[in-house]
Amino acid sequence: MQSSIKTVQTAIVKTPSEKQRKQRGRRVRKLMLVSVIIIIVVAAGGYLYLQSPKFGKLPSGKDLTAIQQSPHYRNGEFKNLIDTPMFTTDQSFLSVLYQNMTTTVERLQPEQAIPSVKTDLKAIPANQDVVVWLGHSSFYIQLNGKRILLDPVFSDHASPVSFAVPAFKGTNIYQASDIPDLDALLISHDHWDHLDYPTVMALKDKTARVITALGTGAYFRHWGFSADKVHEGDWYDVFELGQNTRIHLVPARHYSGRLLKRNQTLWTGFVVESPQQRLLFGGDSGYGPHFAEIGQRFGQFDWVTLDSGQYDKRWAYIHMTPEEALQAAEDLNARQFMPCHIGRFALARHAWDEPFQRVATARKKQDIELLTPEIGQPVMLSASSSQSFTDWWKN
Repeated sequence: MQSSIKTVQTAIVKTPSEKQRKQRGRRVRKLMLVSVIIIIVVAAGGYLYLQSPKFGKLPSGKDLTAIQQSPHYRNGEFKNLIDTPMFTTDQSFLSVLYQNMTTTVERLQPEQAIPSVKTDLKAIPANQDVVVWLGHSSFYIQLNGKRILLDPVFSDHASPVSFAVPAFKGTNIYQASDIPDLDALLISHDHWDHLDYPTVMALKDKTARVITALGTGAYFRHWGFSADKVHEGDWYDVFELGQNTRIHLVPARHYSGRLLKRNQTLWTGFVVESPQQRLLFGGDSGYGPHFAEIGQRFGQFDWVTLDSGQYDKRWAYIHMTPEEALQAAEDLNARQFMPCHIGRFALARHAWDEPFQRVATARKKQDIELLTPEIGQPVMLSASSSQSFTDWWKN
């Protein structure tokens, strides 16, 4: 009988030599060093980028001491008149950002250029009361011989980086060189779509005074505006422009923040008043009882423009729907209403022309004259003037 012999093959595991172990250790240390260097470079680059002048400087020292006296500044930040959470739903900024990046919206931006009219602002007679919409929340105003500019953004984007929040095609028709010398530059708050660093710097030498809310003046002083040009105030403070023309700061329901730290500067609306006219620029604002309060304080408004776009059910407290904006116009006892915060940038997840469609539909149920000019098309403020505007967004 033959015996069966089983051959067992044993795998031989080679133990790394001392030389191989040293080489492997050197590779690991090199990889770790490269990783650390990359992290340091990225962090340093990010830090240096955040030192860019466009980010401005928050109030400190005497500026901070002054704003701490405001009744609207509590526990280290400004507060709205009523409780106003940032988000309506229980979610974080990062989760909202992720949702926006992973969902698509039809017609978020127009496929063709927005129609516009390039009015020569310098040629408008000084004695003519007029408002010219420059897109989004930017307005040129002439009232009682005074020239005023509100929240101008002449850059082709509304964000700290040029590739984010681009302006719609056809809306970037005005630049600082088109603006005449100004009696006042009004800035409602420090968000990128309202306070644009290149724009205000280009306007610096033609601006007699800046009028803004508490804290925001620190940006202008940091940017080299002379202190005697910069005027800050709290809600219901008033600034005289001369010739019985004045600017009142009025409450809005919103928030502020140019970087990650929020509510270190105040947000505001403006009442621009002359003996013949009373106008309201509501600023960025959710709906609230402050509109009725403003209406009771000032009486009837001849013309108002209110935040009517960039709404979303996730942040329903800080922006208005078109229907809410019309209700606010009623609360203000307004004769004429013009929507704003629309028509130039897509900051929310609705079709670009949806606010125009909704406000035109809702207007049929209310006794307020709706004005919908194209960008650059003058709106005459004389009580005797009669103007009509087309539904240009349908084309």
